[in-house]
Amino acid sequence: MAKKPKKSGSSSIVVNKKARHDYHIDETLEAGVALTGWEVKSLRKGKVQLVDSYVLLKDGEAWLIGASIVPLQTASTHVTADPLRDRKLLLHARQLAQLFSATQQKGSTCICTKLYWKRHLIKAQIALARGKKEFDKRASTKEREWNIEKQRIMHKGN
Repeated sequence: MAKKPKKSGSSSIVVNKKARHDYHIDETLEAGVALTGWEVKSLRKGKVQLVDSYVLLKDGEAWLIGASIVPLQTASTHVTADPLRDRKLLLHARQLAQLFSATQQKGSTCICTKLYWKRHLIKAQIALARGKKEFDKRASTKEREWNIEKQRIMHKGN
């Protein structure tokens, strides 16, 4: 039997880089995402944005709000595609209770940081986060630039 060739590259579909800039990430969880067929096809093409998305907890369920999945031109003609529809996140009851209690604290929120493939399923990495102040953002930028400069100095020294 012939072996299937492995796909090169990462299994990431999209990463919310702005989330790491705007928030202190406390804890991350993996959640399944309930999607329709045209959304999966768009995700395969990488037509998704997570920039202003967040996770809303209501009625004992978690919902991904604000994630934009742009429909393909070749999407089915009999389905009206809503790119900004609310998508249900699939979590265990224990995880939902943990998220609900953590988001009740002042300054704490739940955001989506990444969408990725796990075998044939699409998973969302959601994070419990606290908002950064402006001076925190500047400090993290300075630290990142200093680490890059240290690497350059070490590379020249060797």
